[in-house]
Amino acid sequence: MHALLRGDHHVHSTFSDDAVSSLAENVAAAHAIGLTELRLVDHVRRDTAWVPEFVSAIQRLEIPDGLTVLNGVEAKILDHAGSLDIPVLPSAVQTILIADHQFPAPEGPIGPTEVRQRIANGWATSDVLDCYVQALIATIERHPGNQLAHCFSLLPKIGLSEEMLGSERLAAWAEAVARSNTSVEVNEKWGCPETSALNAAIAAGVTLVAATDSHNANNVGRYSRVADLLKTIEVLP
Repeated sequence: MHALLRGDHHVHSTFSDDAVSSLAENVAAAHAIGLTELRLVDHVRRDTAWVPEFVSAIQRLEIPDGLTVLNGVEAKILDHAGSLDIPVLPSAVQTILIADHQFPAPEGPIGPTEVRQRIANGWATSDVLDCYVQALIATIERHPGNQLAHCFSLLPKIGLSEEMLGSERLAAWAEAVARSNTSVEVNEKWGCPETSALNAAIAAGVTLVAATDSHNANNVGRYSRVADLLKTIEVLP
């Protein structure tokens, strides 16, 4: 087993509306499957008020020997300028997971259906991809030292694919990721980023982490798609 698969850096608890397992249940599941690192993460918005309670609850957990538990919050990119939908965070929050839940247009986030309609009405694919990658780069430059969550998962939702990004966009993305000291998760739920992006990231010196994006403790640390993706990479870090 590759060392990356000993960690799970994106695990949700009941602090997120769409998750079913408690923080303690996630820790127990990580220990049972033999993980050495676990990052507990939940969704936030600008009006989220429970982050101090979330961090405090993690600090009170009983952590088994051999397991390191980290924390984070997941926030969506709002616009082309790299704004995040995130409240003021306490200093104890270790990492922001930067997520492409909606398309970060200049005027603000728009949903996949709207993007598809704009493409059908003549928005050139190359311009869509340029806008998207530039927004990702702007965000990690404004919020360095964090983690890209399920990066490029938005593309199939808007009828595009990672293959369409091309080597120049991927190189610019990877160089910005490395420059901003941002880590990139290889995401089990969405099966992304794919091989070309991962190879570009590795060539640029980017740190990769594995993540299930689990919303149920039964899925913590259980990798299939990530394991297959790692087999396709030219040179694993």
